Amino acid sequence: MSEAPEADTAHRAFPKAEYEARIAKVRDEMRTRGADVLLVDCVEHMAYLFGYVPPAAIYQPALLPLDGDPVVIVRTLDAPTFTEQSWVEDYVSFGDDEDPVSILAAVVQRRGWASRAIAVEFDSHFLPVGRFRAIESALPNVHFIDFSKVIWEIRLIKSEREIAYLREASRIADAALIASIEAAAPGVSERECAAALYATALREGADNGRSALLAAGKRTDSLHGRLGDHRFEKGDILHVESIPLVRGYGARIMRSTVIGAPEEDLARAADILLAAQQAQFDAMKPGAAARDVDGILRRAVLDSRLRETYTNFTGYTLGYIGLPKTSDFTRAFLPDSNWTLEAGMVFHMYTYAQGLAFSDTILVTPTGVERLTRSDRRLFVR
Repeated sequence: MSEAPEADTAHRAFPKAEYEARIAKVRDEMRTRGADVLLVDCVEHMAYLFGYVPPAAIYQPALLPLDGDPVVIVRTLDAPTFTEQSWVEDYVSFGDDEDPVSILAAVVQRRGWASRAIAVEFDSHFLPVGRFRAIESALPNVHFIDFSKVIWEIRLIKSEREIAYLREASRIADAALIASIEAAAPGVSERECAAALYATALREGADNGRSALLAAGKRTDSLHGRLGDHRFEKGDILHVESIPLVRGYGARIMRSTVIGAPEEDLARAADILLAAQQAQFDAMKPGAAARDVDGILRRAVLDSRLRETYTNFTGYTLGYIGLPKTSDFTRAFLPDSNWTLEAGMVFHMYTYAQGLAFSDTILVTPTGVERLTRSDRRLFVR
């Protein structure tokens, strides 16, 4: 066992009291499910509960008992980062020549938890089948309990500090988006637009390297296009999705830009999409049924014949984003979505048709919504 030296709290995303409040909610759920200990390895939840963002290269889990302090299994190489980021004082370090699963099992044995009930997030992307089988083999007397979805649900309602990070990420998203649009012109490479976006995002304070999705051409039918060497011509559409992170919290905004005057059908499509989406925003308030909010936009797009089918979400959860995941669909807007909106939820609401895409980062407030991204809601022309 190692004891962390006193850390510089400036590197911590939240005060210890906020982490403790989160852990209290998790422990309530542990009691409900009969769990004595919780195994945490999902990077979002390592950050949410303990303030530590482990690199994904090597397995670094944590154990949270129902009573007492948590213990984190930390790669020795990452121990300085851990002590900077985390409020947790108890950790066990291991070298690259050691097996972290064996270290985990040894900690469980030493703490007297080898015959207890341990909750596991079976939906964690850091717990593939082979790794869980190895943990089972190393701890044959443990009773494992499914803890899937629990912390994802707890994280849905954002605190004031989380909203502040999302608000700052939204400001950066706006600035980076506009920089990309202003770089577009006939003869300019789409890479110049991407470079303008990334440079602006980083200068403004974004934490992440992956700050955008970008596509260009006559009709940008893919929202997740691959950056190429296309040079803009009149009639092209530039699709930009600006996705910066601040302390891991991500805002998103999409706008479309036409190079040269837009054709009449594109201008009409933009008007329909923007009006339908605004009607959707106006309906978003605490207690509103997600399927009803979804239907406002979905019906308008289909009834206008801008699309023959509409199979994708019209919105989904925003918050802390941890690799390898790039989106959080804990709550998503679909025709059969059986949940209601609550104050403090934050969503990426989006729509696209006819090669055009529009989206914003939306906070549900006690009385309605606040659009955290502030860029003009219009079809841009360059």
